[in-house]
Amino acid sequence: MYNTTVKLLGILFKDKRYIPLIVCIVALLMVQAYCELVLPSYMSRIVDIGIAQGGVEDAAYFNSDEYAALDADTKAGMQRDYMTQAALMMIVFTLLACVVGVVVGLLASRMSAAAARRLRREAFTNIMGFSSVEVDKFGVSSIITRCTNDIQQVQMALMYVLRVVLFAPIMAIGGIYMVANTGAGLSWVVVVTIVMLAAVIGTLLGLALPKFKRMQILIDKVNLVSREVLTGLLVIRAFNRENYEKDRFDGANTTLFKNQLFTTKVMSMFLPFVYFIMNIIMVIIVWVGGPAIDAGDLNVGDMMAVMSYMIFIVMAFMLLSVVATMLPRANVSAGRVMDIIDTESSIIDRPAAELLNEEREFEGRVVFDDVCFRYQNADEDMLSHISFTAEPGHMTAIIGGTGSGKSTLINLVPRLFDVTGGSITIDGVDVRDLSLRKLRSFIGVVPQRGVLFSGTIESNIKYSGDDVTDEAMAKAAEIAQAADFIGTKEGKYESEISQGGTNVSGGQRQRLAIARAVAKDPKVCIFDDSFSALDYKTDSRLRKALAKNLGDATILIVAQRIATILRADKIIVLDQGKVVGEGTHGELLKTCEVYREIAESQLSEEELNK
Repeated sequence: MYNTTVKLLGILFKDKRYIPLIVCIVALLMVQAYCELVLPSYMSRIVDIGIAQGGVEDAAYFNSDEYAALDADTKAGMQRDYMTQAALMMIVFTLLACVVGVVVGLLASRMSAAAARRLRREAFTNIMGFSSVEVDKFGVSSIITRCTNDIQQVQMALMYVLRVVLFAPIMAIGGIYMVANTGAGLSWVVVVTIVMLAAVIGTLLGLALPKFKRMQILIDKVNLVSREVLTGLLVIRAFNRENYEKDRFDGANTTLFKNQLFTTKVMSMFLPFVYFIMNIIMVIIVWVGGPAIDAGDLNVGDMMAVMSYMIFIVMAFMLLSVVATMLPRANVSAGRVMDIIDTESSIIDRPAAELLNEEREFEGRVVFDDVCFRYQNADEDMLSHISFTAEPGHMTAIIGGTGSGKSTLINLVPRLFDVTGGSITIDGVDVRDLSLRKLRSFIGVVPQRGVLFSGTIESNIKYSGDDVTDEAMAKAAEIAQAADFIGTKEGKYESEISQGGTNVSGGQRQRLAIARAVAKDPKVCIFDDSFSALDYKTDSRLRKALAKNLGDATILIVAQRIATILRADKIIVLDQGKVVGEGTHGELLKTCEVYREIAESQLSEEELNK
C-alpha cells in the first residue's frame, strides 16, 4: 500500500501547482474548524448570562460568583449589548465557516478531477505503447475498467481525503482540547467515547474491508463477460447459446451483488451504532453534569458546550470511518492503475543516441535474416530460421497452412512483435535501430480484420495524417476498388462510419482499410490476408491496380487463396514455422510438395496445367 501511494502521489505532484493548492485547503480547513469550535463557547456564555440576568437566585440553577466573572450584572438586569454582540459573532463565524466549506469543496473537487485527468492521460499514453503481449497480459476488459472505474474510485477517495480526512482530525483534536479547557471535569467522557467508537469502527471495518478489496476484481469479471457477449452476439445467436450466456453473466453479476450486499449490510449498521453511542454519551454528560449544576460546581452553558464538542468528536470519527471504507477499495484501484502506468512495453525505442537513421529516406528493401520468434512463455519457437528478401517494386507473397506463422511473420516488420533471434533489416538497417515512429511512417499495414473507426469515410482513409490530400484519398479509393460503392452513398466521402465499421459490409470494410494504407503512400505495404472478403473479380482488379500504382513499393501479401498470389514475383511457403519453399507459382508447383497440395485443393486440373 505504501509503495502504491508514493507512486501515485509522485504522478499527481508532477504538477507543482497542486502543492500550494493543498496548503491553501489545509489553511482553509483550519479556519473552518476554528469557526465551528468557537460557536459552543459563545453559546455557553449567552446561556449562562441569560440565566444569571433572568434573576434566578437558587444555587441549584446558578452560582452568582461564576456569573459575576462573566461580567454579568445580576442586579441591573440582562446585559443586552453583550448578548447581542455574542449573537452577531456567532452569525459571523457561522457564515464564515459556511463560505470556507464551500470554497474547500470546490478546490477539493477541482483538484481530484484534475488528478483523475492526469491519471487517465498517463495510463492511456502508456497503453498506446503496449504491444500485444501487454494487452493480452491485462485483458481488454480489465484495461477499460482500470482506466474508467478504478480511476473514478481514486478520484472520489482523493476528494474525500482533501475534504474530510484533513478536516476530521482537526475537529476531533480541537474538540478534545476544548472539552479539557472547559474545566467541567468531563474529560474522562472523551476517553470512553473514543474507546466505544474504536471498538465499533474496528469491528465493522474488519468485516467489510476484505469485501471492498474484492470489489474491483468482480467488476472486471462482469465487464469481461459483458464484452465477450456483446462482441460475439451473432455467434451466440447462431448457436442458440443465449440461455448459457445469460447464466454465465448472471453468475458473475450475482457474485458482485452478494459482495456489494454484504458490505452494504455491514456499513448500514454503522450509523445506528454511532448515533446510539452519541446518545449514550449525551445521557452520561447530563447524568454527571446535573448534580454538578445542582451543587453549583458546573454551569449550564459549560455542560451544553461539552455536549456540542462531544458531537464534534463523534462526527469526526464517523467521517473518518466512512472514508476508511473507501480507502481500501481506492487503494486496490490505485494499485491496478499503477500497474498499467508502470508496465513497460516489451517493444520500445532504443536510446536517441543510437537512432542514427531517423532522417534517412528508405526505398523499402526488406531482408529476413535467420529470423526466429517465440511467444512469451511458449515452449518452442513459432518461427524458425527464416531467411528471404522482399525487393522494392516486387510483390512477395507468403502462404501456408493454418497456424504456420504467416501473420506472425508479417507482424515482425512493423515491430508489432520483436524477433527473438536473427534480424529484419530495411535497406540494411535493423528495424530495431529505428524509432517506432520512423519505422511505421513508411509502412502501410492492412490487418486480417479490417478495423474502421467511428467518423466518416474521409476520416478513415485519411487516418494516417493531415498530409493526405483529397486527391490522394480519391486515388487510394480507386486503387482499393472502393470508389464505386462510395459514389453510391448519399454523402460520398462524408458518409458516416459507425464504430467498428458495422454499417458497411465485410468487403467494403476491407477495401476501405486497403485504401487507408495506400493513401499513406508507403514504401513497404503489408496485406495480411486482406483480400479474403473480396470476390475474385474485385480481387483481380485490385491486384492489378496495386501493381500499377505502387510499382516502387515493396508489397508483402499474406494469402490463403492461390488465385491472389499466382502472379507474385516471389512466393514464400511456410509450414510449421519454417520456410519449405521459395519461388514463383510455376516453380513451386514443381519443387514444393506443400505448395502443390494447397494449389490442388483450390485449383482445377486445367488451371494447374495452365
